[in-house]
Amino acid sequence: MSNDPLVIFTPSGKRGRFPVGTPVLTAARQLGVDLDSVCGGRGICSKCQITPSYGEFSKHNVTVVDDALSEWNSVEQRYDDIRGLKKGRRLGCQATVQKDVVIDVPAESQVHKQVVRKRAEARDIMMNPSTRLYYVEVAEPDMHDPSGDLERLVMALRQEWDLPALEADLGVLQTMQSALRKGDWKVTVAVHLGDDTFSPRIIQIWPGFYEGALYGLAVDLGSTTIAGHLCDLHTGEVIASSGIMNPQIRFGEDLMSRVSYGMMNPTGSDEMTAAVREGMNALFTQIASEAEINPALIVDAVFVCNPVMHHLFLGIDAYELGQAPFALATSDSLSLRATELGLNLHPAARVYILPCIAGHVGADAAAVALSEAPGKSDDLMLVVDVGTNAEIILGNREKVLACSSPTGPAFEGAQISSGQRAAPGAIEHVKIDPITKLPSFQVIGSDLWSNEDGFDAAIAQTGVTGICGSGIIEVVAEMRIAGIVDAPGLIGSAEQTGSPNCFADGRTNSYLLYDGTSDGGPKITVTNTDIRQIQMAKAALYSGARLLMDKFGVDQVDRVVLAGAFGAHISPKHAMVLGMIPDAPLDKVTSAGNAAGTGARIALLNTDARSEIEETVRQIHKIETAIEPRFQEHFVNASAIPNAVEPFPILNSIVNLPDVNHNTGGARGGGRRRRTNT
Repeated sequence: MSNDPLVIFTPSGKRGRFPVGTPVLTAARQLGVDLDSVCGGRGICSKCQITPSYGEFSKHNVTVVDDALSEWNSVEQRYDDIRGLKKGRRLGCQATVQKDVVIDVPAESQVHKQVVRKRAEARDIMMNPSTRLYYVEVAEPDMHDPSGDLERLVMALRQEWDLPALEADLGVLQTMQSALRKGDWKVTVAVHLGDDTFSPRIIQIWPGFYEGALYGLAVDLGSTTIAGHLCDLHTGEVIASSGIMNPQIRFGEDLMSRVSYGMMNPTGSDEMTAAVREGMNALFTQIASEAEINPALIVDAVFVCNPVMHHLFLGIDAYELGQAPFALATSDSLSLRATELGLNLHPAARVYILPCIAGHVGADAAAVALSEAPGKSDDLMLVVDVGTNAEIILGNREKVLACSSPTGPAFEGAQISSGQRAAPGAIEHVKIDPITKLPSFQVIGSDLWSNEDGFDAAIAQTGVTGICGSGIIEVVAEMRIAGIVDAPGLIGSAEQTGSPNCFADGRTNSYLLYDGTSDGGPKITVTNTDIRQIQMAKAALYSGARLLMDKFGVDQVDRVVLAGAFGAHISPKHAMVLGMIPDAPLDKVTSAGNAAGTGARIALLNTDARSEIEETVRQIHKIETAIEPRFQEHFVNASAIPNAVEPFPILNSIVNLPDVNHNTGGARGGGRRRRTNT
């Protein structure tokens, strides 16, 4: 084995050994890592910025020491002096590999920028925001009736708007007198109407009539992405939506890797808190720029997140969430000042964080419950928020149960050989011809299929770069339908399957999806290891749902709602063939889009919804999968595609799954329907 230093890139997970002195940019290019460079490594364009990570990474079995990269050089210093480099950043063309190192490629340094598909869903929301604008005329000071300007302003607001006795922030006092006189004693004030934590108070004052708006943010802080929706607090309109990669990915793609990083590095928890807050502020700047508004006009923000993100965002060590009984520091909702969290919004902006349910079922699941309201459903409704950590809710008017299941990042393209996150050029839909066993596909950025005229021209700008989550689900399901993969998850040989795209790959077989090597592009294959990763992820998801069904005493649900940004892009048929979700009529499997983000928006725009969700959360019964004896049994059964014991009668009436076994050296009965024991 080579003694050369090991270089690991995140978020792609690509790794390799390189001689000491190899520029990071060179290593990235040789591994096919998506690291931008326009100037060809001359240190001029600065597109190749990277962030080295230091400390102990148990997931990668590597410790990164301080001198893992070459020292800061004059080219980097010159660039930093002229344009400025973010703290911790290096130029990939200048920094060279000295020892084992973990290197994060930030979103802005990637050639194919992330498409964060967390759009705002259309929803009618009753408006009752926390902060409102009031125009008021104030009595002028009088020598015969001496009183302070603030006291007369508060009195006028009480008389004209029936507002309670208001307090004022120091910033208001510092600008109030000039605003009153400049406006000829007519002013517009922004008033936060108060909650259980904060008393009602004036937070800003403008001379005369202020014709502008006040804004709020609904933020879904996920393990992989952070998405924000900027809303007008008067109209409820979504002014802008944007998203970024969660910068904590460099500490671990899954939650337990991050908890582990915090345990093993004395400053690990603080580093992750700083990273997520820095990412949050970058997102706010991005959204405000897109909407062409001043971030100081954002006066309210609502956050939803899973428990680990919740703790790390608040600066609470997530150590206790890494071990049973998975105790939260608090599961209650929180009302805070934005300044307490280091957020660059209005100086007096307030932050509301939805309550967590319990253990690893967090505020994001609470937001989904607020958005989809399973507790108000007449029929039995299964809500699955598909992500790195899946939240699963099952309920009707009788009761609501919830659990979380650690699916890992495979559904988002990580840990898959040709996997990538959703970006232009990524394969997102796949079909396999049942006769020829050859594939066709669509990529993000074009509506044409790969076997249609004009496809090459349509994707000339991006090329075909890899395969994202929805594409991975579809290709594995299509391979199962075509008999290329058997129920236990083994890819057959070309002889067994009748597919020329199957080829021997070490001790197993792989399936060729696309070969772009003749044009300098990638060769995209599905390996048996990829199939295993998907089997593990979907088994975790299904087992959680099946466990809740056991607790409910049912074998079927009436309808399935796929939530999460990723859920919006999943084909129900393919998800069922894979065995991700329980058997149900396909027209009863729907997408709620980013339900957690919608729940955050409801809580932002209607403060009454905050007390509603606090009450709802108290009524949700949380199931802890880690201590349930049947979870492992369900997991083993669910590892088969679609399942080793569940009959899936509705699916079998729609799709003919071949009864093949590629572990025998031959296929048997390739056209027969799969038989299952019930």
